Amino acid sequence: GYEVASQTPELDMSAFMAGARTGHSKQASAFSSEELALASQEFAQQQNQQPAISEEPVVDAFLVENAKKPEVKTTNSGLQYVVNKEGNGKQPTATDFVKVHYEGKLVNGEVFDSSFERGEPAEFPLNQVIAGWTEGLQLMKEGGEYTFYIPSNLAYGAQGAGPIPPNSTLIFKVQLLEVK
Repeated sequence: GYEVASQTPELDMSAFMAGARTGHSKQASAFSSEELALASQEFAQQQNQQPAISEEPVVDAFLVENAKKPEVKTTNSGLQYVVNKEGNGKQPTATDFVKVHYEGKLVNGEVFDSSFERGEPAEFPLNQVIAGWTEGLQLMKEGGEYTFYIPSNLAYGAQGAGPIPPNSTLIFKVQLLEVK
């Protein structure tokens, strides 16, 4: 619900909630399946026609300059990373669960999420996070700490997410604590 509402500010919350309640209680919809499909299609078209807020020139310049640093490595996908501390434990695959500590920030230095601040590591299946994390964490071994510079196309792209603006490059300091 948070993702839908934060990504669509023009959303009629009353209508959305009424539809959600009706669907959740398995009541019959007030609209036919054809009407629902048409409305969904029209909404998607409207979303695609709205000009996206873009920080691509800043993002591109940041990544271009960052790639020049001798400690920064770049993968074929465009993910950039720095090995702060090499681990020596198990290395995850895309289908593994991982336990990590992390701090995520924008290129302007603004922290948008931190398990360090919460004092509790995060656990998740590696194939259910942004592509930059799925790729980057597979480079690590338990006990390692990397910094990832994730281009927007490997993160949340043009839609953004919550406090993350559209087309944002993300910087994550990640400690891989455990592969499960």
